[in-house]
Amino acid sequence: MQSPAAPATPATPATPATPAGNAGGIDPIVALPARALSQEIHARRLSSREVMTAYLDHIARVNPAVNAIVALRERDELLKEADACDAALAQGRPAGWLHGMPQAPKDLAATRGIRTTLGSPIFRDNVPAADAIVVGRARAAGAVLIGKTNTPEFGLGSHTFNPVYGATRNPYDTSRSAGGSSGGAAAALATRMLPVADGSDFGGSLRNPAGFCNVYGMRPSAGRVPYGPGPELFLPQLGCEGPMARTVADLALLLATQSGADPRAPQALPGDPELAALTPASVEAALAADLKGKRVAWLGDWNGYLPMEAGILALCEDALKAFPAFGVDVEAITPPFSPERLWQIWLTHRHFLVGHNLLPHYRNPTRRALLKPEAIWEIEGALKLSATDLHAASVERSAWYQALLGVFARFDYIAVPTAQVFPFDVNETWPKQIAGRAMDTYHRWMEVVCPWTLSGCPVISLPVGFGAQGLPMGMQLIGRPRGDLAVLRLARAYEQERDWVGQHPPRALL
Repeated sequence: MQSPAAPATPATPATPATPAGNAGGIDPIVALPARALSQEIHARRLSSREVMTAYLDHIARVNPAVNAIVALRERDELLKEADACDAALAQGRPAGWLHGMPQAPKDLAATRGIRTTLGSPIFRDNVPAADAIVVGRARAAGAVLIGKTNTPEFGLGSHTFNPVYGATRNPYDTSRSAGGSSGGAAAALATRMLPVADGSDFGGSLRNPAGFCNVYGMRPSAGRVPYGPGPELFLPQLGCEGPMARTVADLALLLATQSGADPRAPQALPGDPELAALTPASVEAALAADLKGKRVAWLGDWNGYLPMEAGILALCEDALKAFPAFGVDVEAITPPFSPERLWQIWLTHRHFLVGHNLLPHYRNPTRRALLKPEAIWEIEGALKLSATDLHAASVERSAWYQALLGVFARFDYIAVPTAQVFPFDVNETWPKQIAGRAMDTYHRWMEVVCPWTLSGCPVISLPVGFGAQGLPMGMQLIGRPRGDLAVLRLARAYEQERDWVGQHPPRALL
């Protein structure tokens, strides 16, 4: 088999000057993976009160530097809820694997009784009466909601800042962006302020911050996780919710909690019995797989079409060199579809789905004054579209899907970088150029994620190391349609070879 093209100089990823192991001597409770924490709570070797106390103390110490957790609830209230979890467990009534564990949903997801701002001053004081589906499922599994994680205004852009809470900073260098729009979730995970985290993804919002913060983020198959509920149930099909974690096993467990049909989400997939059966005790065995003979197609920068900051391709190519150790062959391929066509498909869908969602605010002069320029650009782009434009883009998207099926007839997975730049200055709104090439939209610098959003295929961003300045980067692994567990199994095999998360905690923990 042909390997990906070797970089001009050997890839020797830089690593941040931080201790391995117990993440700089932090409380061992918050250092535990979610799977292990669940087992300790259920065995009653740790109480939920002890866990909540450890996390709240840690958040008080670490969060001011990164600003990942927002709308944090009162300590006394949270300790009372933790005590109730302990009482239920003592009575033999565990709620689920998240029983007594702190969670903070992304600030785009509705949370009953907890402020949900969407990062917009329009919703600064919004307190929903009901939970989003994924939030309700986390509660049902026993999670205690401590607050929210920060997000950009309406989730627009892969850089987490907004006029309500400010910017979330990168745990590996607080002068840099944590990515977005699930930047608060990724930064909270990396700094051990949450055991696992939920996020959402339209333009890479589960993938980009995972890459920027050295954690795992998964955009599940279209329909795998019910989205909503909301006023529009059928057309919004490119945004989805999904899990983020510091280990692949934890990622799989949270996906199992989030997945499965719900009558409020008419396009949700039926539950996957194998996924639904995952437990903290069984997940490692379920992810173990014989991958010998599997094949990965490496697309890199799409034959030079995508500008890349120096060092990103080298890190990804070095990561792919680990794959033969678990029997997986890698081959560089030529692009199976015109990337220029893909960008036009993306722009039409993005304008239509984002712009029309925000249109009521645009039509209200008071609210319009509170919208950021990128939101107004999307709305005004949507207003120029016709039904014919949308249909043509849908036909083109279908052609892309057919081309992708042709790739999957020869390969089991596809690999591409997670981002085209390393974490950038936190004071920038978005990167205006990459490798000397100007970016013409606020999301052009994330073009590398757009084809996979359009595909509906499952995608995991996994860590691949650190660039010359000690900044993290990730790589996307794309699986066949609805092959979520297959992608998780490949990611787990890679994690066993290169545990970037466990071995390289961030500077913000020092």
